[in-house]
Amino acid sequence: MFGDDALRRLGEFARELGFGRTLLVADRGLISTGHIDHAEQSLTAAGIITTRFHDFESNPTCEMVEAGRAFAAPFEVDSIVAFGGGSSLDEAKGINFLLTNGGRMQDYRGFGLAKRPMLPMIAVPTTAGTGSEVQSYALILDSETHAKMACGDPKAAFRIAILDPLLTVTQPPAVTAASGYDAIAHAVETAVTSRRNELSAMFSLEAWRLLAPSFPRVLRNAEDLDARRAMQLGACYAGLAIDCSMLGAAHACANPLTARYGTTHGVALSAVLPHVVEWNSAQGGEVYARMMRVVGIESSPHDAARALADRLRALAVEAELPVRLRDLGALQEDLPALAEAAAAEWTGAFNPRPFDSTGAFEIYTAAYDTQ
Repeated sequence: MFGDDALRRLGEFARELGFGRTLLVADRGLISTGHIDHAEQSLTAAGIITTRFHDFESNPTCEMVEAGRAFAAPFEVDSIVAFGGGSSLDEAKGINFLLTNGGRMQDYRGFGLAKRPMLPMIAVPTTAGTGSEVQSYALILDSETHAKMACGDPKAAFRIAILDPLLTVTQPPAVTAASGYDAIAHAVETAVTSRRNELSAMFSLEAWRLLAPSFPRVLRNAEDLDARRAMQLGACYAGLAIDCSMLGAAHACANPLTARYGTTHGVALSAVLPHVVEWNSAQGGEVYARMMRVVGIESSPHDAARALADRLRALAVEAELPVRLRDLGALQEDLPALAEAAAAEWTGAFNPRPFDSTGAFEIYTAAYDTQ
C-alpha cells in the first residue's frame, strides 16, 4: 500500500490479517518522531493489543534477535509489525524465525530452512533504502564471525508493506544519504547479476529511473515530497529486484568494511560501487548504456561503465559520502584480508564477472586512493 498518510490504515490491515496480540518492533531513534505513537494508536483503535520492542541497534546481531524472542515470548504474540529502517525489518524477521521455529539464527542461514509456519507480519519502512519490506531474507550479523548472514524463507516475507512517504521526511540527513545510496546500489547491481531475468530487469531499471534524479533532490530539500515518493517507490522496486536476481561484488566488498570498521552499509557502498561498475564493464556495458539512456545520457556500451561510475561518484560527493576507502578509515595493509573476506561473501557468486579474492583486491586497491 503506497501513498501519503498510508500509516493511518495500519490497524485496518492488521485486523484484516487477524492480528490480535502484536509485537511492534521499532528502533529507538523513531521514538522522538511520534510515528510509533501513531502506529500504536491505529492498532489500538482496531482492537489490537500491542507490545513494543526497541532493544536492538543497526546491523542487528544474533544476540539482539534472541533478546527480541525472549522479550516477545511471554506475551504470546500472534503477529508482528516492523516499523523503521532495514534494521527494524531484519530484526522483526529474525524474531519471527526464533519465535516460531526455535533454535538460533545460525540455523537459518541459507534459504527455506524454517519447517514450521511463521507469524503474519506487516512492514512500515521509514527509510528509502534496503527494500527489505518486499524481500524474504533477514540480514543478521553473526557476532562470532562478524559476517552478515542471509536467512531467507518464503514464510518470512511480510504479508503487507505500507509505504508512506511522509514517514521518510523526518530522517536525519545522514540516514537519507546512506539509505538512498544503498537503494541506488541495489538498482545498479541487480541490473547485471548472473541471475537477472526479465522481471528483475524491469524492477532494476524502473528503480534507477526513479532514484537517480530524486536522490539529489531529497539531499537538497528534505521536504520535497515528490522526490520522497519517488525514492520510496524506487527503493521498493530495487528490493523486489533483489529477491529475483540477488546482488553482486559491490555488496560483497561492502560487507567486510562494515564487519571490520563498523562502516554504515550505504557509506561502504559509496566507496566501492563505482569501481565495481568499471570492473564489470565488459559484462555490463549494454545494460549500463541502457541505464544511462534512462537518465538522458547517450553512451556506447564501451563507454557506459565509466559514465555510470562517474555519475555514481558524483551522487556520493553530493551526499557527502566517501569515495575513497582511506576516507572511511580503511588501512592499506588490511586490503588483502578484506579481499579474502569479500570473496567468501555470498553475493559475489552472482556477479556478472567471476569474482574471487584477486578481483576483490583489484577493486579495493582502485577504491583506496582514487581521485
